[in-house]
Amino acid sequence: MSNFVGVLVSDPWLQSQFTQVELRSLRSKFLSTKRESGHVIVGDLPPLMGKLKGLKDVVTEQEIAGILAESYSETSHELDFESFLRAYLNLQARVAEKSGEMKNSSSFLKATTTTLLHTINESEKASYVAHINSYLGEDPFLKKYLPLDPASNEFFNLVRDGVLLCKLINVAVPGTIDERAINTKGVLNPWERNENHTLCLNSAKAIGCTVVNIGTQDLIEGRPHLVLGLISQIIKIQLLADLNLKKTPQLVELVDDSKDMEELMSLGPEKLLLKWMNFHLKKAGYKKTVTNFSSDVKDGEAYAYLLNALAPEHSSPAVLDTKDPNERAKIVLEQAEKLDCKRYLSEKDIVEGSPNLNLAFVAQIFQHRNGLSIDTKSISLSQMMPDDIQVSRDERAFRLWINSLGIATYVNNLFEDVRNGWVLLEVLDKVFPGSVNWKHATKPPIKMPFRKVENCNQIIKIGKELNFSLINVAGNDIVQGNKKLILAYLWQLMRFNILKLLKNLRYHSQGKEISDVDILNWANSKVKGSARTPQMESFKDKNLSYGIFLLELLSAVKPRAVNWKLVTTGESVEEKKLNATYIITVARKLGCSVFLLPEDIIEVNQKMILTLTASIMYWSLQQTGGSFEPSEEDSVSQTAPSDGEGSAVAESISDLAIDDAASDTSQSENGNSTIGG
Repeated sequence: MSNFVGVLVSDPWLQSQFTQVELRSLRSKFLSTKRESGHVIVGDLPPLMGKLKGLKDVVTEQEIAGILAESYSETSHELDFESFLRAYLNLQARVAEKSGEMKNSSSFLKATTTTLLHTINESEKASYVAHINSYLGEDPFLKKYLPLDPASNEFFNLVRDGVLLCKLINVAVPGTIDERAINTKGVLNPWERNENHTLCLNSAKAIGCTVVNIGTQDLIEGRPHLVLGLISQIIKIQLLADLNLKKTPQLVELVDDSKDMEELMSLGPEKLLLKWMNFHLKKAGYKKTVTNFSSDVKDGEAYAYLLNALAPEHSSPAVLDTKDPNERAKIVLEQAEKLDCKRYLSEKDIVEGSPNLNLAFVAQIFQHRNGLSIDTKSISLSQMMPDDIQVSRDERAFRLWINSLGIATYVNNLFEDVRNGWVLLEVLDKVFPGSVNWKHATKPPIKMPFRKVENCNQIIKIGKELNFSLINVAGNDIVQGNKKLILAYLWQLMRFNILKLLKNLRYHSQGKEISDVDILNWANSKVKGSARTPQMESFKDKNLSYGIFLLELLSAVKPRAVNWKLVTTGESVEEKKLNATYIITVARKLGCSVFLLPEDIIEVNQKMILTLTASIMYWSLQQTGGSFEPSEEDSVSQTAPSDGEGSAVAESISDLAIDDAASDTSQSENGNSTIGG
């Protein structure tokens, strides 16, 4: 890592708000101002900030000075670089709020919650409240508070204890949270509310929400724009859950050949929904192509044609004969209700082109009647593409991890989205600041194939400089979409990031590298002496499938974290799944950002067990100031197997055998598992 010198700030959240390109530019401007007088004060900011992105030509120096005066009473107040960055973020947010630039922006479509996302209009709020009333109205805990009045703000008070948000996540992706771990008593203390919101945010990341700019305090305070921004993402994930070939293999009917199939597989759910809509519109004789859920559907004609094609028994010529868009929208909604589509929008929302609500409306129509064949030869085409279960799980974990980093590009399909190299360069720049030479990188859309290879060659070059195992691997392997190689690279990248974070916490270790053995030793030292479970021999120890060791570890780092009355012996598959789900929920409630599934624990996926253990270790060391230093004696006694293979424990995790993946073998020469196995 000594080769890369990026711009680092002490606050990880603040670091996450900027790319390295932005940080370098901002630091340059900050230092240039500082050189002139030896320091930077609040009075220096108006002319400086007035030239920055998002503020230039939007706000005057006088207005900037006025906003700054709200936070700083003296213009002579001296600022460090981090205070400068915070002032810039605050100005961006205030200017955006004033101009209303985010009013028409779709949190649904962007799948993001940022400091610049501002109040969603009342119509959208009413739709979200209606959704909550519909899906959570019979919940044993929440039914005493529901239904909520969409016109009031009691909704924001209800989210403050975190229960509603956690349960809404489980509606979107059932089983994400073990609801036994949610704090649900009548009156929660501040710590219990914080635990619920910590669980909520980590679980939201684990289903694909982007929440890099939102904290537990924002939810506890019920900040409207952040709460609604998060809820819009959760609802979006629920409504678009079936828009993929796994859930709806009939979607192959939208394409004619294998080349088109590759394109179909690369589409995100929203684009797939548009493709489905246009497929039916074309068959119905509609002459236009719908490219968005706003201006292209405002006149209601596309909806009229779509519903006529999907539900002719509920349609009538009157919907197309009417010249009044409001009247047409009204008829369209009446027809949709006959398909049992919940009314999430009004005629006004259609006519005004609300992108969030129109997306929800079309998704509802798709869920109730997609109009695709049930049994055609096309479905066999999807069955011709077997998807390895472990590969699918790993793809999910790495995709969610990448999206949790808050990079500019949102990844919908890992294997397709990384092929041009840009996403992986963004990830490298986020994880290892300064590692990417952006002058030699090409941003999408990329028309020339060799530019994609150049991007991917730089990815391989950086990986080798980070000592990744990349034998016989070239950038073109990523361009070609070699799944095993992509997963192997990402596993090494994720693992390196975890070890780097742990090393940074171990400030007293004088640069000593953290290894897998250190993580293993730390976990065993915490659970040492437990009567419930033996020590962990390795991260592929089959005893881990019972879940007891991991629960003991969680209990050791925070004694009240585990309710042992809820823990089973883990003897049956059902009991193991209960324990595994509880482990993941408790870890997230503690503050760990993890992306594994219960099956990864049950089947002892060593990669995911390592990341889970390391995440627990990272959280624990944050609480104790990084005060873990295993003794040499512990290292020997806790990691050396009885057969004397010593270092094989660590090697079995660290060695990813990418060269073997390249030759498509399932085992490396020394018998270690490959990444896709």
